[in-house]
Amino acid sequence: MKQAKKKKKILWQQYVGKAVIILIGVICGVVTSSCFNEFIPGIPFYKRFAVLLVGVCLAFLFNIIMHEIGHLVFGLLTGYKFSSFRIGSFMWMNEGGKLKFKRLKIAGTGGQCLMIPPDMKDGKIPLALFNLGGSFANIIVGVLFLVGRCFCSGTDFLSSFLFIFAFVVFISAAINGVPMRLGVIDNDGYNAFALSKNKEAVEAFWVQLKVVEQNSKGIRLKDMPAEWFAVPTDEAMKNSMVATRGVFACNRLMDEEKFEEADALMKHLLEIDSGIVGLHRNLLMCDRIYVELIRENRCKVIENMMSGEQRKFMKTMKRFPSVLRTQYVLALLFEKDTVKAKNVKNEFEKVAKTYPYPQDIESERDLMEIADKAFVM
Repeated sequence: MKQAKKKKKILWQQYVGKAVIILIGVICGVVTSSCFNEFIPGIPFYKRFAVLLVGVCLAFLFNIIMHEIGHLVFGLLTGYKFSSFRIGSFMWMNEGGKLKFKRLKIAGTGGQCLMIPPDMKDGKIPLALFNLGGSFANIIVGVLFLVGRCFCSGTDFLSSFLFIFAFVVFISAAINGVPMRLGVIDNDGYNAFALSKNKEAVEAFWVQLKVVEQNSKGIRLKDMPAEWFAVPTDEAMKNSMVATRGVFACNRLMDEEKFEEADALMKHLLEIDSGIVGLHRNLLMCDRIYVELIRENRCKVIENMMSGEQRKFMKTMKRFPSVLRTQYVLALLFEKDTVKAKNVKNEFEKVAKTYPYPQDIESERDLMEIADKAFVM
């Protein structure tokens, strides 16, 4: 009963998030189309639509870049250090003081700027400017576009484009700044809200960024300080930021190959009412599927775990290492299809060449080797 209510709550959050984005898209289309009709009258509809489409696409790309630059700049101004910067699947990271290019795609994110946090003082670190820096940057850029539009009012075409860019960045500032749970991830505003007046959430946020720092140095989860992976209470897990620490605890147990303990904890965390975001829920389910496959490999249990939602997620995240590892073990131990398993493994090795965290690849290879031994047995 609890699980059904929790699932309805998650779906409701996803539907609200999608509805807001669709509504904003419709408003954006109507407003910008009207703008073009006013500034460039007489142009055939298909040409106006093509220009509008190009303008909106360029505006969204530019907006993502400026949003992540905002996080970077405000992070640096408040004592954080650069770790990585990603736009789409293109990622640049600090690797031993050198800037290295990598590839990483995460569903539900257009980009991401990760920073190394300053040391905590009295249980506190700078939070608001870093978390909301992207939205602040959008607002600043939007104002500059509107100012620029005032100086080129005689140039209808450029004026229209500047209006589109300003409109898109203001909308983005609202989508990211106003607290919302968008299903797969939480937006910046919600993260800032989750951190406000909650010492445990602040510590969890700090731990997350310290894990990122250790990841950039090539250190595996099992070799990081154990106290970082303390499992929060069920009540504390209702906070989305604290909930991520619970997810990390599961990830560490998997890296330590403590599969029975990991599965019990994952099962529990997925059943309780918690703030675990959709992305982490689906990745935890991938790990549960893996554990079931290498242990009892029960057909009905696997089929129940491989729900329509989970299959859709795994298709969307088909180039993510832990998803590929799970697909490999499914093909090998569940479907008994060695050809398919080999193809998945080849895809995994392609991803491994540009994946930013080699220690994660090492961990996934260890898990695949365990499955290989189970297949031989």
